[in-house]
Amino acid sequence: MFKLSSHVYQLVTTIGYRRHLLRQGGWIVALIMFLSLFEIAISQNQSSDPESTQVLQLHYQDGHVVVDNGIFQLTLSNPEGFVTGVRYNGIENVLAYTGNEHDRGYWDLVWNFPGKKIKKSKGTLDRIEATKMEVITQSDEEIELSFSRTWNASSTTALPVNIDKRFVMLRNSSGFYSYAIFERLKGWPAVELDNIRLVFKLNQDKFHYMAISDERQRYMPIPEDRIPPRGKPLAYPEAVQLLDPMEPEFKGEVDDKYEYSMESKDIKVHGWISTNNSVGFWQITPSNEFRSAGPVKQFLGSHVGPTNLAVFHSTHYVGAELIMSFEEGEAWKKVFGPVFIYLNSFSKGVDPLLLWTQAKNQTKIEEEKWPYNFTASSDFPASDQRGSVTGRLLVRDRYIRSEDIPANGSYVGLAAPGDVGSWQREYKGYQFWSKADEKGYFSINNVRTGHYNLYAFVPGFIGDYHNQTVFNISPGTNISLGDLVYEPPRDGVTLWEIGVPDRTAAEFYIPDPNPTFTNKLYLNRSDKYRQYGLWERYAELYPHEDMVYNVDVDSYSKKWFYMQVTRKQADGGYNGTTWQIKFQLDEKMKNFTGNFKLRIALATSNVAELQVRVNDVSKDPPLFTTGEIGKDNTIARHGIHGLYWLYSVNVPASSLRNGNNTIYLTQPLARSPFQGLMYDYIRLECPDSISHLT
Repeated sequence: MFKLSSHVYQLVTTIGYRRHLLRQGGWIVALIMFLSLFEIAISQNQSSDPESTQVLQLHYQDGHVVVDNGIFQLTLSNPEGFVTGVRYNGIENVLAYTGNEHDRGYWDLVWNFPGKKIKKSKGTLDRIEATKMEVITQSDEEIELSFSRTWNASSTTALPVNIDKRFVMLRNSSGFYSYAIFERLKGWPAVELDNIRLVFKLNQDKFHYMAISDERQRYMPIPEDRIPPRGKPLAYPEAVQLLDPMEPEFKGEVDDKYEYSMESKDIKVHGWISTNNSVGFWQITPSNEFRSAGPVKQFLGSHVGPTNLAVFHSTHYVGAELIMSFEEGEAWKKVFGPVFIYLNSFSKGVDPLLLWTQAKNQTKIEEEKWPYNFTASSDFPASDQRGSVTGRLLVRDRYIRSEDIPANGSYVGLAAPGDVGSWQREYKGYQFWSKADEKGYFSINNVRTGHYNLYAFVPGFIGDYHNQTVFNISPGTNISLGDLVYEPPRDGVTLWEIGVPDRTAAEFYIPDPNPTFTNKLYLNRSDKYRQYGLWERYAELYPHEDMVYNVDVDSYSKKWFYMQVTRKQADGGYNGTTWQIKFQLDEKMKNFTGNFKLRIALATSNVAELQVRVNDVSKDPPLFTTGEIGKDNTIARHGIHGLYWLYSVNVPASSLRNGNNTIYLTQPLARSPFQGLMYDYIRLECPDSISHLT
């Protein structure tokens, strides 16, 4: 058997080096990865040989069904369809073994009948318990099991949705697949769904190291560390300060599951490593076509537990607008998944943290296999039953360039027909997105049969592209759209601008956290906005007066606080805040009678209102107001964006004056510390007739 040289072995296994190696490029890392993976291919307890003697077996036990392919063994409760056991690489069960066995691996959802939601209740939690088990496929190559339940029309308390949970195991595969088919028939009662997910709770005695990206991975505390007196709850239940954790290295840290949220487009693989056993447990998601609200919607993934989640639908970072609401009599069907639960292991002598690298490699393999051709349900179409759309997106902004600009890095997608930007609130259908290349070319492949509009957003430009044509995708459809042109909102040249139009507040000033409340993973990093309690830092920087920003002097990365939040008062209440933007106009303005245009793009809003005034902070009514908007809760959940909002405000020239001018941005609503706004980008445009101004 091939063995690592002593020099390479020392580099790989020395604790001081291994995290460095995971994050650095260069030939040394490439050599180590190659040698390590070569070792894995030879020594891992599985075979890629199609002639392998491993045999798929299906066994029935008391209240359980067991599927075994010689690499691992999967145990499910019968007929409920809960994952009660996963035996792998000498570990009897990688799942949690304390408490109820139905609390280890399960599909669940949160739902309500419309109008029946109790105040402060999150709805009814339904751990989906099937009533029927059926073997759909059983062969030497594959076993697919169905665990289903059917709604009884005589019931007045049950969820009016048929649900079929599927589990698939393949020969020579180091993992299993799961997907679910949700269906409502015509005539059924109205209902609301808040959350749909697949949950795995792992053995906390073994799995301590979590990895959700190359940069976001670490050893984690345990659930008991969060419980008083070891842990101290903070401003909301999810955030806990660890006062007396089992491992001293976590003392004083803040643990909050929302610190590990990810955008849908980035949720490809995440999971846990048992370093003592050199075993990894990963969830691989080859496509996000079945998730709600598009590629930048944020979802939970892995967090303290050790918990591994596949969240298919949630209202997080959007709010009530994303409650999945069905009217009386409305029919609907949707397939969530499949996702792949992948297990891997190393032989002794290889750094177990490199299991992450192998999991990423397996993710690429799964993406190449998508859409899977082994699923038995006709509701999940194979590639030959799908279509594609190709084209090129250009941006036309004559105030920047006389020629059309390739929409480099734009996200172009197909979603249900709707209005501009409606994709970020859409949840009943499927969405298919592609990232355009440097010349603006895009290819959206493996699109399910259906009716779609084409949508896009382009980094560096405000607004959303929307093609109102309804595209009918049928099996084998290949639509070539040629050149498409997006003309972002623009009335004149830019007088001044603040920020970068990228739909986030990431470029603005993000303060260091209070040293008392930190997560060490995010210290000295660009994503330090994930730290707890940053909303309190605003009042510390501006204890009496609000922020004043001078466009001729200040830098938005050093001065513009990344969220406009309320200010806590000594009596425990809160005040709204008013920010000022100061700028100058010269004497050439004195005879102009038209309108300037103020573009305000918001990255998020949480139960907030934006009022705009010009040169008179007391003017009532204001020049413009959004009214109360948004329930994103991005501020409390350590985000940098929620829903995107774009407003265009006419600023009469008569309200401006030669010399100094001030725009006042007021957020008056102040009932909690989490009300507020995040700005994406602000721009003041001159009317075209005075485009000589600079």
